[in-house]
Amino acid sequence: MNNNYYAVIMAGGVGSRFWPVSTQKFPKQFHDMLGTGETLIQRTFERINELVPSKNILIATNERYEKLVLEQLPKVNQNQLLLEPAMRNTAPCILYSALKIYNQNPNAVMLVAPSDHWIDNEAEFIKNIETSFKACSEKDILMTLGIQPDHPNTGYGYIQFEANSAEIKKVKNFTEKPNLVTAKQFIESGDYLWNAGIFVWSVKSIIKAFKNYLPEMVDVLDDGNNVYNSDFEDDFIRNNYEKCENISIDFGVMERAKNVHVLPVDFGWNDLGTWGSLYNKLEKDIHNNATVGADTIFRDANGNMIRTQNGKKVIIQGLQDFIVVEKEDVIMICPRKDDQDIKQIMANAKNTFGNEFV
Repeated sequence: MNNNYYAVIMAGGVGSRFWPVSTQKFPKQFHDMLGTGETLIQRTFERINELVPSKNILIATNERYEKLVLEQLPKVNQNQLLLEPAMRNTAPCILYSALKIYNQNPNAVMLVAPSDHWIDNEAEFIKNIETSFKACSEKDILMTLGIQPDHPNTGYGYIQFEANSAEIKKVKNFTEKPNLVTAKQFIESGDYLWNAGIFVWSVKSIIKAFKNYLPEMVDVLDDGNNVYNSDFEDDFIRNNYEKCENISIDFGVMERAKNVHVLPVDFGWNDLGTWGSLYNKLEKDIHNNATVGADTIFRDANGNMIRTQNGKKVIIQGLQDFIVVEKEDVIMICPRKDDQDIKQIMANAKNTFGNEFV
């Protein structure tokens, strides 16, 4: 394995659209969402570990998930955790990780990947990351992986690229979550990809980009005293991290930088953002019902998704296209088409039943 290869797995989110399974105490990345025997973060780590040495894989997460990460990832030690004392979106976290890696190895190239995505063809994913690592080792570019869109999804950002025969293409612009009409136009034009939130760059290139576009953040997190990977790092982050602007890497850097490139990829990607997207990944019976955990009898029922504790007996009659989810003492039943409303449903539950249920 190449010792210049590093990765940061972003594992700080709450995954509120997967309530009631995903909660603030125990978010979706730490659950076995598809019933495979591995949690999402475990699968993500093992996938990346095919290419990146385990000691070079950092986990960026909220400090309240420290114990969960160390329990679920036995190859990870304390020094590989980037514990965020406050939620500040993706840009501060990426700068923190780049400065920490740079302190260890100024020649590093790094992958940034979410902890909760599903990838069908892992060999193809590794090949694409290797291609990106090689390009970023040789040139001062910021790279993202672009997913070939198969429908006009309004929940993703879109990347427009310069059409040419090169494998890695220059990005013309980013568009955050367009409306349906615009998304249809993007797909028809053929020069747009979905932004998967998977990035590759050299640590030198990304730190330079932060100095150009978010210099105040660099002033906050780069103290110039080699605080990273020392006994003082935790205190330094605790005292300074929340002073950072709350901004995503997309808005803060990628939409402004002139050296952004994209590699179009097709490895069976699913961001597992909602119960509906999980339903799409699960095996179905002849009536398109999908089950995780439960022993189920379906009678005159089609297109449903049932998730319960292992072995729970569930009988569903006369229900079409519903999500039924049980966790401990909460049951949620919701039409599949309304899965985007679950964030609001969770807020409602919090107001009515109290914090311990969310």
